[in-house]
Amino acid sequence: MTTAPTNTPACSARGRRPRLRRAVLFLAALAAAAAATAASFAWTQSASAQSATITVATNGNDANPGTVASPLKTIQAAVNKAAPGTVIQIRGGTYAPSTNIQVNSNGSAAAPITMRAYGTEKVIIDGENMPYTPGAVGSSIPRADRGALHVEGDHWRFENLEIIHGPYAIFALDSNNNVYDRLITRDNYESGLHIQGASANNRIVNLDAYGNRDPRKNGESADGLAIKEGTGTGNTVIGARLWNNADDGFDAWEFLSPIRIENSVAYGNGYNHWNLPDYSGDGNGFKMGGGDPDPAANHVVVNSMAWKNSAHGFTDNGNPGSLQISRSTAWKNGKTGFDFDSSTSKLTANLAVNNATPVALGSSTGSDNSWDIKSAWVDADLANTSTSVITGPRASNGAIAATNFLVPKNYPNLGATFA
Repeated sequence: MTTAPTNTPACSARGRRPRLRRAVLFLAALAAAAAATAASFAWTQSASAQSATITVATNGNDANPGTVASPLKTIQAAVNKAAPGTVIQIRGGTYAPSTNIQVNSNGSAAAPITMRAYGTEKVIIDGENMPYTPGAVGSSIPRADRGALHVEGDHWRFENLEIIHGPYAIFALDSNNNVYDRLITRDNYESGLHIQGASANNRIVNLDAYGNRDPRKNGESADGLAIKEGTGTGNTVIGARLWNNADDGFDAWEFLSPIRIENSVAYGNGYNHWNLPDYSGDGNGFKMGGGDPDPAANHVVVNSMAWKNSAHGFTDNGNPGSLQISRSTAWKNGKTGFDFDSSTSKLTANLAVNNATPVALGSSTGSDNSWDIKSAWVDADLANTSTSVITGPRASNGAIAATNFLVPKNYPNLGATFA
């Protein structure tokens, strides 16, 4: 503060001091307010970061804040609150909503939204109370009602969930960049996991899909895993086990873009375990195409197995494209082990043993396959024909357990191996 000149009357100097003091106090108040605002802003940012985790529990309440101590009750409420980067953690128990869970918001590449089980707790989403469980024979399920989880969002991760009795377990439409990791989809009234429409860069890892059936279509359309009726590059299946489904293990009907499948198995599909009338399940292990007309799509299958399916082990199903099938094994399937007589595919180092017919190539080509080595293969050529390990518990990381199932004794580089 400037000192008044000596020739300034004392009364004038004294008259300015209260105003200067008020100015100083005012500035100090502004500084304090700014500091308080900054502190408040920092607290808000910290609270916001903490709120990126939302907890759901069967004994929760949707009026709660969604913390571990005060969780939400419904998964849908958590989905509605989720923003990019949110983790929805679901406490153990069975959740049985009367309508399906709609996942329509988007995460981002840098901040996906995650829905997962809390720790190692077991979470079951039971769709039995939802409409169309099952639908009437000959009926159609409205698109919005398909799936106990109905997914139209991008950049989501779904981890360690079990989904049962739904009108489809998961139905994903026009959805991209999603990850489906260590899921179980069983005993649903349509396919276990169904991806459709403009859908790209989805990753299915260590899926178990089994016992899915469709009474409304007498077994014609319930697959373990279907990526069909759509387009989009970068869809990948790793470590799937697809078994005892009404129609096919895997179905790529009318999907126009290449799909990659690796380290996966399909077995026991196409049999009528439910006494459905006029049964019409196809029963292929891996159905790699089909349509009306048949579109060309250059799918890839690597190190995978199909056994004891009612129809083909691996089939192009009319797909006229150029598929690549390598290091895969077909064993004891009801029709052809490798059926690729509609395509111009390349088959390399595959093994066919004890199928009704080992291979149908048509215009397809190949090399180093079992039929190139010798004409007759029997179970005695294999190191192990017991399914107990490969169909048993998964490894701790979710992968299919190590086993020498169906590995040839004398040709270790022939066919698939999980050893």
